Amino acid sequence: MTSRPASREPNRRPPIAILVMAVIAVAILALPLVGLLQRAPWSSLGTTLGEAATLEALRVSVVVSLLAAAISVALGLPLAWVLARLSFRGRALVRAVVLLPMVLPPVVGGIALFFALGRRGLVGRALHNWFGLDTLIGTTAGAVIAAAFVSMPFFVITAEAGLRQLDPRLESAASTLGAGRWTVLRRITLPLLAPSLAAGATLSWARALGEFGATITFAGNHPGRTRTLPLAIAQANEAGQPEAAIAMSVLLIGVSLLILIGLRHRWIAPRTPQQQSSPESSPS
Repeated sequence: MTSRPASREPNRRPPIAILVMAVIAVAILALPLVGLLQRAPWSSLGTTLGEAATLEALRVSVVVSLLAAAISVALGLPLAWVLARLSFRGRALVRAVVLLPMVLPPVVGGIALFFALGRRGLVGRALHNWFGLDTLIGTTAGAVIAAAFVSMPFFVITAEAGLRQLDPRLESAASTLGAGRWTVLRRITLPLLAPSLAAGATLSWARALGEFGATITFAGNHPGRTRTLPLAIAQANEAGQPEAAIAMSVLLIGVSLLILIGLRHRWIAPRTPQQQSSPESSPS
């Protein structure tokens, strides 16, 4: 009778060198935030955020980011469905173009928008000649387009991942029972996809809320129309008003942290059942 070999418990103690490098990485990311929070005028934070210029920038930010997120959902969901469910030549190229704004410098995106949608741009000239649309530059609509340009990829990539994780047998079973395509989409696909859609829409909104480069390059920095919170922060910093710039920065940091904490189970891969099982348990 042979004895079963004892199970080995994996070594959970990482090498010291890895821990040191991890601590350095966290310090590089956290120290700037700690420095900013340490300089924040906490005693007068509410007063500073309640100033007319700050509230105006906040209003523009809310309007622009919500409209950009709505555009991202309305146009990004069909695009995500095409990328996830259809196989066609050039799909990799289309996906690369869709995700390009995520890695493209925002100021480059603003210049590209200018030469595409400006009055003399590729499409802007046609809009002016055919519909009498003067220009989007300097308008809230221009700021919305700039924000949607940089934020839509966040929704598309999240929705596409959600679509690829759906069990196609559920949709096939509904079709077998006589449900039409729109019924399957409305009663099966969208309800199952709802968590991914919510996560993608929230990420898209957060990215639009923090947009700076494309907005100032394409739409400009006009109070009440295109001056969002990020632009107001830069304006206050250049005008020698560090308290106002820090207060608005703290507001954006708080919103971003709340979003990331709330979506932690959506953008971090869940643990598998094997990972969730106790390492001390031995196979039967």
